[in-house]
Amino acid sequence: MARSSGFLDTLLSSPSTERYRIGFSVLFLLGVWLSVGAFSQELPNNMLLMAAAVIGGYMAINIGANDVANNVGPAVGSGALGLGAAVLLAAVFEASGALIAGGDVVSTIKGGIIDPTTLEDPRAFVWLMTAALLAGALWLNLATWMGAPVSTTHSIVGGVLGAGIAAGGWAIADWAVMGKIVASWVISPALGGMLAALFLYSIKKTVLYQPNLIESARRFVPVLVALMAWAFGTYLMIKGVKKVIKVDFMQAALIGLAAAAVVYFAMRSLVGRKAAAMENTPHGVSELFTWPLIFAAALLSFAHGANDVANAIGPLAAINDAIQAGGGVVTAASIPLWVMMVGALGLAVGLMLFGPRLIKTVGTEITELDKTRAFCIALSAALTVILASQLGLPVSSTHIAIGGVFGVGFLREYLKRNYATQLHKIMDQHEPAEQERLRPFLEDFRNASVEEMERLLQQAKQDKQQVPLAKSERKRLKKIYREEMVKRSHLVKIAAAWIITVPASALMAAFLFFTLRGLFVS
Repeated sequence: MARSSGFLDTLLSSPSTERYRIGFSVLFLLGVWLSVGAFSQELPNNMLLMAAAVIGGYMAINIGANDVANNVGPAVGSGALGLGAAVLLAAVFEASGALIAGGDVVSTIKGGIIDPTTLEDPRAFVWLMTAALLAGALWLNLATWMGAPVSTTHSIVGGVLGAGIAAGGWAIADWAVMGKIVASWVISPALGGMLAALFLYSIKKTVLYQPNLIESARRFVPVLVALMAWAFGTYLMIKGVKKVIKVDFMQAALIGLAAAAVVYFAMRSLVGRKAAAMENTPHGVSELFTWPLIFAAALLSFAHGANDVANAIGPLAAINDAIQAGGGVVTAASIPLWVMMVGALGLAVGLMLFGPRLIKTVGTEITELDKTRAFCIALSAALTVILASQLGLPVSSTHIAIGGVFGVGFLREYLKRNYATQLHKIMDQHEPAEQERLRPFLEDFRNASVEEMERLLQQAKQDKQQVPLAKSERKRLKKIYREEMVKRSHLVKIAAAWIITVPASALMAAFLFFTLRGLFVS
């Protein structure tokens, strides 16, 4: 099993298979073109519907390639899942979420950012939505190629805004809604990062920094996993299965609480059985989060498929209804099964063919993740979405997850610098004659994890024979102060991609709208 999984990991991440990925994508889109053409022959403008379906499939492929990485990236980076297993798991649950729990009706004018009823030419609505869909897909394609995880929601929002302004002027836009979207660029990653860092610090203080890690794990790990079960149970009820069953927030929270109670007793029994053979180390405790992480990745993928598939098929559904109605403006569109299938299959195809690049960026290239840190990121993502939905904040799941990754990384940097500073102060109080005895200790300290540094620091406090640092050793210790556990280059690249997502997709959409209008009017 390990050998086949490794082969699949290599196959998915190998640059030499790029042409095959592109070929399979083209075959999928060709299948969409032929399938839609087969049942739409009697419709007026059926060629436009066929083209829109292909663009919707292309958008779904790019959502799968870019957005889904946030759900499984931390699990891959921590080692809970191999790349191949993560791709297969996410593909199945993304498609299942879209087909089982996708909404019957979606607002095709995302967030009410434009008023399409002000358009003078009813045909402009179809051109507008087609341009928005293609612009959003092109921008996601570019971002995926650059390895930058961006918001698919903001991509389609920018597309609708840009094409809408091109079609109806600046007055067509609701700038108050756009202001909220801009605010979410700060709110989403800040909330996700703060919650992830808070959870990680809590785990460190209650479990990883305790002398008896096994006993601490017995007490606190079941509580932490039960909290995750409550968050995901509530999240799935209010965001993931709204088509299957409708509940208010209190009902969803109670259902989540019942799930949390079951998980608590199950985890308490599991941790009790594992305690006898478990290492009394942070690594041993981290292994307890393996299965919770796998379930978190699956549930996040299901909920994402149920919600964000609308970014690909919402505009397509609007175009379908507008063509069915003879080209009129549609502000809300029902979604037929064939449209949902285009979105669901496109998500799975995009994830399997192009997702590994972004999965590696999120899971391994921003900061080092173990299962404990990845657990904190997944938990913060679910809780932040719940909190934001109740406050009416237009946050992005992409921004939340990435914010969680950075929050965990910056917390690790802070703790390691803090412990290094404490050691410096402690050692500075001793006589330089014992300098040689200090060197082995410093070597151990330099290579230690944050948790191990805590123990070494306690050892230094108790050993009165330790000596101060020589000048050369002070310089070496300062390198620890400045050690970066978060890659700043990724931070700059991702932040820049977030900022320009809406204007970039808007400019693309405006250009495409004028192109389409020129083609059809002439």
